[in-house]
Amino acid sequence: MSFFFDFCFLAFLLWLVIFVASLFLLDGDWSLIFYAKFGKKIHDLKGQVIWITGASTGIGASCAIEAAKLGAKLVLSARNETLLKEIKQKCLDAGSYQGLTGDDILLLPMDLTKFDTHQNCVNKVLEHFGKINVMLHNAGKSQRARWEYTDLEVDKDVFNLNVFSVVNLSRCIMPHFMERNSGTFALMSSTAGKAGVPYSGSYTGSKHALHGYFESLRTEKMATGITVTMLCPGPTFSNLLAGAATEKSGEAFNESMRASDKRMTSQRCAFLSLVAIAHQLEEAWICFFPVLPLMYISQYLPTIGKRLMALIGPKFLMKVRDSREDTIKSD
Repeated sequence: MSFFFDFCFLAFLLWLVIFVASLFLLDGDWSLIFYAKFGKKIHDLKGQVIWITGASTGIGASCAIEAAKLGAKLVLSARNETLLKEIKQKCLDAGSYQGLTGDDILLLPMDLTKFDTHQNCVNKVLEHFGKINVMLHNAGKSQRARWEYTDLEVDKDVFNLNVFSVVNLSRCIMPHFMERNSGTFALMSSTAGKAGVPYSGSYTGSKHALHGYFESLRTEKMATGITVTMLCPGPTFSNLLAGAATEKSGEAFNESMRASDKRMTSQRCAFLSLVAIAHQLEEAWICFFPVLPLMYISQYLPTIGKRLMALIGPKFLMKVRDSREDTIKSD
């Protein structure tokens, strides 16, 4: 009996060492990386209709190109039609060996904050493809601002795009999903949707709100065939700093990322996102050290996690997020 307990204890210690060491090496949570390496369902995306918002740049554009490589049919939405046309051509090039043609990619320019256009856009997609398999809500706005100085109009603007446009468009799609007893809502949330991020109060609040809305939907529609995948990327190369909100309504942050920043490539983020969607993972953390271990601590040891955050301080967290400490300057 003593040998059995000694063996179990040593096995646990070995697992713990491997688990902790992996947090320094992996760029996603354990479940996600397992499916990325051994899962085969990503190839099932071939022929599926995937609607991607915010598809003209950054993660959204990379998701479109990676999905095209798999032979998925695409609906690409954003405000800038010129950029969408460029991404469509890149998708056609990437999916050429899958037999992807121009009819397999529908360009659907739209301003997501114009809620009264949503139903018409859904109708156009269904008229073209006859179905929607995956709705990937990627469009959104980041923020760099001090909490106490943020104008309430900024909160409203961020929530209109990041939350209410997503909820409204999803509600327009729901009858189609319910009729088919099938469909996936994939939400491009953020690690900020799981923990409090400094100098991004409106943005962090909006991502937490997405989790609230769609976790509720998942529970409500269990066993209906409708699934929800929450995607939580950490620092990733994109153009989000340029259009990020600030403390003042109507003002853009107008900063750019640097090649030397410690960030995941949008291509890798897109691939892992599609892995999570294809395998219907409920939640996927797409990030590496030091964000990944902080995510695990925050999730499973919340009190310790919050005290650790207080210990390391907001400047360190901003450096982790933006690879610099001077993103926000005081008056």
